[in-house]
Amino acid sequence: MERTFVAVKPDGVQRQLVGEILWRFESKGFKLVGLKLIHPSRELAENHYDVHRERPFFGSLVEFITSGPVVAMVWEGYGVVASARKMIGATNPLTSEPGTIRGDFGVNIGRNLIHGSDAVETAQKEIALWFKDDELVSWEPTIKPWLYE
Repeated sequence: MERTFVAVKPDGVQRQLVGEILWRFESKGFKLVGLKLIHPSRELAENHYDVHRERPFFGSLVEFITSGPVVAMVWEGYGVVASARKMIGATNPLTSEPGTIRGDFGVNIGRNLIHGSDAVETAQKEIALWFKDDELVSWEPTIKPWLYE
């Protein structure tokens, strides 16, 4: 079992796609263990995008993610990091496959709706950055035997 961090960015919130995105992860069988609506601070955004600090687009990433509310989520399941990345699609919506979130709803690389951790280690860092331990809930879904051997 692993966990991943997923965030619906301000454009996804403004376009009212939060429910659709939640539905896709729930339908896949992943377990929601953390969820909150947050208007990220500049400090949080800079820490989140720290890996891009020296890149020319760092400032625009920070400006955009702090421009409105973000729905921050933690999902749990077997292979959830890799599976979430496939469900989200390529960074550029124009090259994202149909059936992915970005492929179905994205229009522009600068407004690509959603973020998902790219590795288990990244997920652990991002979860710790966006959530306190007591904001994550451990529980067992009754459907678990129907999902896993």
